Amino acid sequence: MKTPLLPAETDAPSARFVRGDVFAIPCPSREILTHVSSRWGVLILVSLLDGTHRFSELRRRMGGVSEKMLAQSLKALVEDGFVQRVSYPVVPPFVEYSLTPLGHEVAQHVAALKDWIESNLQRVLDNRRQHEETGAR
Repeated sequence: MKTPLLPAETDAPSARFVRGDVFAIPCPSREILTHVSSRWGVLILVSLLDGTHRFSELRRRMGGVSEKMLAQSLKALVEDGFVQRVSYPVVPPFVEYSLTPLGHEVAQHVAALKDWIESNLQRVLDNRRQHEETGAR
């Protein structure tokens, strides 16, 4: 006798989405990739590898980010489970941000990319300059 399929089995996402497939248009992994790999997402994650920070500390450290963009980026990383937000009931408001275990894991990968970019900056700038000098498109 056949075992009937459970509702969860019939409504389950395709196998590609169970693992994640950033090349598939409807896969939610694309949105997560955007949160983690955006300029501000990278800087937030790498900054929080150093420990817990307040909003104003993050903003000063990152330089150039607006309050709105920092708030939006932090909110997305909190919703994804990478960042923990702790709000203390005091006046003025006191909010701290830190990495969750999942956030620490992804931040280490992002930090490796940041380190590579910093280590190879001159090579990339040389390539840009050469490209501009040759007028290549």
